Amino acid sequence: MTGRLAFVESPVQLLNVLEWAYADALGRPRPLAVVPPQPARGQAPGAAPDAAPGEAPGQAPGEASRDGETHGTETRGTETPEGAPDGEDPAPRAPSLAHAGLHVVVLAPTDPMSRGQLRRMAQLARDEGVTVTWQDARQGKGAVVRTLGELAGPLRAADRVIVGDPFSRYVQLLLTLYGPRRVTVVDDGTATMEYAAQLARGERLVRWHRRGNLGPRELALAPVTSLARRKLAPSRHRTIEIFTSLPVEPPPGTTVTVNDFAWTRAAFGPPRLTRGADLVGTSLVETGVVDPDEYLRAVTVLARAHGATRYFAHRREAADKLHRVAAETGLEVVRPELPLELIARRGPVGRTIVSFPSTVVHTLPLALAGTGVKVAVCEIAPEWIRETASPRARGFLANVVGSATRTERLEFG
Repeated sequence: MTGRLAFVESPVQLLNVLEWAYADALGRPRPLAVVPPQPARGQAPGAAPDAAPGEAPGQAPGEASRDGETHGTETRGTETPEGAPDGEDPAPRAPSLAHAGLHVVVLAPTDPMSRGQLRRMAQLARDEGVTVTWQDARQGKGAVVRTLGELAGPLRAADRVIVGDPFSRYVQLLLTLYGPRRVTVVDDGTATMEYAAQLARGERLVRWHRRGNLGPRELALAPVTSLARRKLAPSRHRTIEIFTSLPVEPPPGTTVTVNDFAWTRAAFGPPRLTRGADLVGTSLVETGVVDPDEYLRAVTVLARAHGATRYFAHRREAADKLHRVAAETGLEVVRPELPLELIARRGPVGRTIVSFPSTVVHTLPLALAGTGVKVAVCEIAPEWIRETASPRARGFLANVVGSATRTERLEFG
């Protein structure tokens, strides 16, 4: 197998690329159902979708391609995310991922925390036999042009492109220049849920915490975003797979594959459990959704109620906020060197993990299946949300909590 090119910009994206490659190497999961894509707006039922400029139509929706893939809505796998095994049953080790034909390109961010975690994840990937290239795509004049030039050849040769963040302007620019036939989108936090929803509604791709008005930068990039959305949507000549551990409703014409963290469970743990609880931090303050004083008060109350001793910081949390958390709550602030799923799986970890609404309320129960660790989620109270937050923020966060069926719901008080 050759020509698999992945673009990642965060440690979690790289982890989920490895999970995808692991599931693929094991030859699972398999397709369960196929439903043809729905006609586009203004298109008569049964009419073929329009091809993007410069691209010729291929086989009809639902028709098997020469490589055996189908172009339709598929849900692949024998388990749903909520149906992960409760007993400690790590997946068997797959053949070396060196034979997967996978080349991961790290489009390195600028913040030191993310860069450090990414370098450690990159080494884990190399240890699994995966080719990893580090691109400082955001540093220095001419970095964008240089990166595009260096990636032009691999993009043209790629049989499948794996994307960690469909909302990334960098990834969108790459896809507008070179449109692959097969695209896989792996989890990048709760943004995956919003991507699937926006794709199904035919909307432009905008992160859920952004306000509705377009600024000068967004207006300038609007043509790129519009074209990128077509490159990230299924058609007669392009398949779209979403590889996720989140409760995603398959958009018409897409393939949804369950990520049950089989590689993580096979490679690490089970962890040693401590007597206390651990708190998981969030960047909702940094994204302008939650008031910082209300957040700190909530952390204090939760820590005392559950006997928490450690606070696992999100990689985007500001240093001054974390200093306040440590000083005012007495919690030990830990900046994880790897994604939390790996940190928790390797241990030691508390018997209870308390989190605010985020991806980990879906992923940790899967990664820690059968270990005896309980994951609990605290909802965001309406009074914590800032007036300047996106109108969609409250409903989206409620959906993240409500769909986390393998966690305990906490009432704040």
